[in-house]
Amino acid sequence: MSADEARVYTTDAEKLAVAAAESQRGAAEGGIPIGAALFDGEGRLLGSGHNRRVQDGDASMHAETNAFRNAGRQRSYRDTVMVTTLSPCWYCSGLVKQFGIGRVVVGDDRSFLGGQGWLAGHGVDVTVVNDAGLIRTMRDFIEANPELWNEDIGED
Repeated sequence: MSADEARVYTTDAEKLAVAAAESQRGAAEGGIPIGAALFDGEGRLLGSGHNRRVQDGDASMHAETNAFRNAGRQRSYRDTVMVTTLSPCWYCSGLVKQFGIGRVVVGDDRSFLGGQGWLAGHGVDVTVVNDAGLIRTMRDFIEANPELWNEDIGED
């Protein structure tokens, strides 16, 4: 077991820092700066990842999907927490609902508002942080890369 797997992240801020580090990795690779991490109910990291649509040429490789895949198969997702630097799009919101992830922590819903309201309406506990640094990162990226951003969110 690695140190990250053994560590218990007790606060939303600690969990969000894991997702933020993933978003920075994605940006450093020339991708879209969105990161996510999936934690168990005790706060142990199950898996983390970042948006890899550009790097992998795979339209489905959103940050939440990458974190979910990296977490591996779980017996149940009811007590898990998905932490994401940006409001989950409809695709990622569907993943949360499909697998019964019980809680979502959103770092920024000002740059983009996905399906978090729908999730909350379907029993998912949604916490919005609106971290100034994450908002700035996304706004800077969107301003510098409008075509790539529109492709990512499915707009022309």
